[in-house]
Amino acid sequence: MSNEADTTTRTRLPLRVFSARAVWQSGTSAPAASLALAVLVLLAWQYLPPMFGVPKYIIPRVSDLWNEMIRMWFQENLLRHFISTASMSILGFVLGGLLGAVAGYALGLLPTWEKVLSPYILALQIAPKVAFAPLFILWFGYNAWPKLIVTVLVVFFPILVNVLQAMRIMDRDLINLARAYNMSKTKIFLKVMLPYSMPNLLAGLRIGATLAVIGITVGELVGGEIGLGYLISFGQGQANTSMVFDAIGLLTVIGVIMYWAVTSVENRILHYLPRAVGAQRSP
Repeated sequence: MSNEADTTTRTRLPLRVFSARAVWQSGTSAPAASLALAVLVLLAWQYLPPMFGVPKYIIPRVSDLWNEMIRMWFQENLLRHFISTASMSILGFVLGGLLGAVAGYALGLLPTWEKVLSPYILALQIAPKVAFAPLFILWFGYNAWPKLIVTVLVVFFPILVNVLQAMRIMDRDLINLARAYNMSKTKIFLKVMLPYSMPNLLAGLRIGATLAVIGITVGELVGGEIGLGYLISFGQGQANTSMVFDAIGLLTVIGVIMYWAVTSVENRILHYLPRAVGAQRSP
């Protein structure tokens, strides 16, 4: 009996380990752990500052943030500010991504022009884009154009650099093989260069999705009259820490949604690439 029990125990143990591992790899445990961590952080945020005597104007409690959010919704037209920031972030991201991709592919196809323009591209890349916001306000006034242009510039350069790097390290044997089959330059670009550079392009878009929120916020902080960045500046002037925290949280939500959207598109386009993490092992 004891031998049978030991055998049964040894048989069940690997099954339990395998089941736990399967549940974790199935993708259900990681979101649950993230949610539990978020709950712990919110509880600590709610109760720890009063315990240590931290004033509300330094670190407001979660309940204070919620009450301020409701007040902003009814009295500060929060939805209008949120929609303005979200729409301008998306527009700046799309325009910056399109211009960066076009410029990257154009310079990759024209190496002579790349050598001529590379010092200027490097200078513009090093220059802090947010420092141009006051200059754009002087040129275009207090409207949507300064923050949109800042966002486009912030998004433009990471995508340009990623695409250009992919074009530089392109496998020339593939291009020579395509030429051996008498493919035209257009087909070589569409069938060889574009798919080869797609991972770099989408990686640049993921970076640009997060930088777009930064660019639009800087524009609204410097000279905006609407948007979440304006609410941050207004809350700072009123010493309303809860308003500042709420605006920062909503900006984070916009950035996370944009990042997830780009990641979802990337997973659909690059479904053929092997996954280093979570990939199934062949028997």
